[in-house]
Amino acid sequence: MLVTAIVGANWGDEGKGRLVDLLAVTSDVVVRYQGGNNAGHTINNQFGRFVLHLLPSGVFNPDATEVIGPGVALNIKALLEEVDGLVNAGVPRPNLLISDRAQIMLPYHLLFDAYEEERRGKGAFGSTKSGIAPFYADKAAKIGVQVADLYNEARLRSQLSEAIVLKNALLEHVYHKPLIELEPLIAELIDQGRSIEEYVNDSTAFLHEQLRLGKKILLEGQLGALRDPDHGIFPMTTSSSTLAGYASVGAGIPPQEITRIIAVVKAYSSCVGAGPFVDEIFGGEAQTLRDHGGDNGEYGATTGRPRRMGWFDAVATRYGCRVQGATEVALTVLDALGYLKEIPICVGYEIDGSVTTDFPVSARLSQAKPVLETMPGWGCQISHIREFNQLPEPAQKYVLRVEELIGVPITMVSVGPQRDEIIMR
Repeated sequence: MLVTAIVGANWGDEGKGRLVDLLAVTSDVVVRYQGGNNAGHTINNQFGRFVLHLLPSGVFNPDATEVIGPGVALNIKALLEEVDGLVNAGVPRPNLLISDRAQIMLPYHLLFDAYEEERRGKGAFGSTKSGIAPFYADKAAKIGVQVADLYNEARLRSQLSEAIVLKNALLEHVYHKPLIELEPLIAELIDQGRSIEEYVNDSTAFLHEQLRLGKKILLEGQLGALRDPDHGIFPMTTSSSTLAGYASVGAGIPPQEITRIIAVVKAYSSCVGAGPFVDEIFGGEAQTLRDHGGDNGEYGATTGRPRRMGWFDAVATRYGCRVQGATEVALTVLDALGYLKEIPICVGYEIDGSVTTDFPVSARLSQAKPVLETMPGWGCQISHIREFNQLPEPAQKYVLRVEELIGVPITMVSVGPQRDEIIMR
């Protein structure tokens, strides 16, 4: 299997980065194919603890090439800060390739993101204010700026001149904010172009050559299936497709080349941002799970916000695996549940008096109530275990029950945040 996509089956924050870091050890190329720096992947390895936002999580393999694909929302300043942060921490400078077709996160995208959240008030989406929705809106409206445009001032000027007419109308009449000046913006972007010029190339041609040579390629997804704009909990979604099906487009690889799709699934549920969250728990119960969970507690890697917490949701996860086309599942943070005597699992949703195991459309999701079953806990630390049959019997049964409910084989079980704290089945 030459091309593997690693994607999230839930709301994001499933632990995709640590899995990419693990599999990148034996990979030749790692590709980010969508999203921007609005979410982070947390990684623990021999270099330390890192949170990556734009760089592919394979950067710790000095022999791999790290690709920023055409589908990415490229915040150049944020990317260079990440590179400098790694180098300053003693990590070898990554072999980075930025697609000349990738589009640029412009300074005013961040402003419009913040202005729109402010305008919406109590109806705000809970955006990270990283500019993602305005960026992808401009891309769809064909008024975005590609990396290649940074090296063609006449084209850059023409593109921005058209865009600014619309932007300034909104700033003046809707948001009542200062207007955008063209010349300083052009100067800033030309400067940004110079700062990344050594990394820019035709990533599509590069990847097709890697395929011809039989190289191993990892495709790294951001967020999870339930944040997909078409198949997720609309409108509480992101603005680019989070599905493995989009990896072909966002990376520039033929779809038939992607033969392995690993959906990353948490052993419980967590969520950042607003919207329906059927089996959410609250108060002290949520805080205890939050404190036991994740690498350093369940707090957003980008925002630092405490994540909303819930038990494992088999309805949402089975749906997430289905729309991802998962060929296998990596179950993460099983160790976090070791403090519990009993562990609830959401096995169905009750809507209008009927129970369903199918994930409903967003308009009906807010009416759903969780149907729970309870399994015995194992009450001990399991991070030292590396063989599935050495796990406590209740832990084994929990994994097998999750596997049965989602209908996809669980081939990896994470029992800790470190690279080697994983059980291969």
